[in-house]
Amino acid sequence: MIYLLGSIVLTSWLTLSFKWVQQLNLDRSQVIVFNYIFCVVTGSVVNGHAPAYAENMRYEWFWWGCLMGTVFILLFNIIAFTAQRIGVAVTSVANKLSLIIPFIFSIYLYSEAATSLKISGIVIALLAIVLTRLPPKSQDNRKRSPLLYMLPIFLFVGSGLLDTMIKYVEHNFLNAGNVNEYLITAFSMAGIIGIITLSLQLLTGKQRLAWKAILVGAAIGIPNYFSIWCLMQVLKQYAGNSSAIIPINNMGIVLFSAVMAWMIFKERLTFVNWMGILLSLVAISLIAYG
Repeated sequence: MIYLLGSIVLTSWLTLSFKWVQQLNLDRSQVIVFNYIFCVVTGSVVNGHAPAYAENMRYEWFWWGCLMGTVFILLFNIIAFTAQRIGVAVTSVANKLSLIIPFIFSIYLYSEAATSLKISGIVIALLAIVLTRLPPKSQDNRKRSPLLYMLPIFLFVGSGLLDTMIKYVEHNFLNAGNVNEYLITAFSMAGIIGIITLSLQLLTGKQRLAWKAILVGAAIGIPNYFSIWCLMQVLKQYAGNSSAIIPINNMGIVLFSAVMAWMIFKERLTFVNWMGILLSLVAISLIAYG
């Protein structure tokens, strides 16, 4: 249970931290890059030594780690772009509705039980996510290209497949001895892609390095590493019930993030939002005991 709570709280911090980045008027892409650098540093400290990339290349999990790192940074940028162009609410909903994908794959791949309580909880969870993130009525009537509305679909599919990949790799390739090496590999790949992209932007004058982004990147990167580490631990702890763990984790993040945004950033929650939060608790209970 402590690992599940750790995953929920730390991942919620990642979501909330980008409001802090916005308030500091920092470039989000720079913060993301430094975040991954500090993820690698944190993993190396936890592991007790720097990653042995050349040696690890002979393991199958290494290449899965490279793929996961690539998906990490692609999704981070899709999230940022979607939030800027369409809105935070739509982005959050698309991201968290993706819990249905690992749920289906867990039932199919690992023959986990799909009880009526669990299925009811998933249906209520989907409704709760929409209600929790539904914004107040806006006067924003700007016309947008229909292609922009493909972004939430990409985010939905990408986030769902990432959660599915995390469970698949944990189930098939990871143990207590290599989980840190795997995470370091994934974050390293994300960091390498980010460093190359940022370097090109700096060299062409499209960006200027903000030293404050390094400190903020550290404040995000260290919890980021442990958020995935905790998720890996709880999946290992409840190895035969990932169809419940991943949805509960995602619902917990939605619930905790919404309440913390209300308390810390004074975000206004409507009656409908509070109904969504209440339904989140119902959904978590049904999935947990299903």
